[in-house]
Amino acid sequence: MSPTRFASEHKWIYIGAIVLLVGLAVVGVIQYNKVRVTNQATEKANQLASDLDDAGLPRPEIQTIERVLGTDGGVVCEDPASALKSALWRINLSNGAAGPGQRPIIADSQVVEAEAMIVDIYCPEKIDKIRDAIDDLKTDSTVRN
Repeated sequence: MSPTRFASEHKWIYIGAIVLLVGLAVVGVIQYNKVRVTNQATEKANQLASDLDDAGLPRPEIQTIERVLGTDGGVVCEDPASALKSALWRINLSNGAAGPGQRPIIADSQVVEAEAMIVDIYCPEKIDKIRDAIDDLKTDSTVRN
């Protein structure tokens, strides 16, 4: 049996091996990308949890931070200083009542600083806009520890 005849008879083995290797390479690249993104999300979540803990705020679960903020900060970093986000943010800094009973409050400075921590970690290029918005708020130490 000549070598060329052997190779032509078993061509399907070579083609199958090449397809299998290419498939494994594609799966490997996809898995590597997922692991890299997961590691970035975990690192940022750990940093945020530590910063919140150092500031005297409750330490949230790392998995919760990862799910909510991911690697890019999610909704928090989508134009955080826009007029709509500023308005919603100020509404959330109210007494919690609805309708005519809703009143602005003096927000706790630690709670307001928590959002700045998120922006500083996940989208640091936007921290100046948030700092300007925070400077316009009247805050004080209003939550008992």
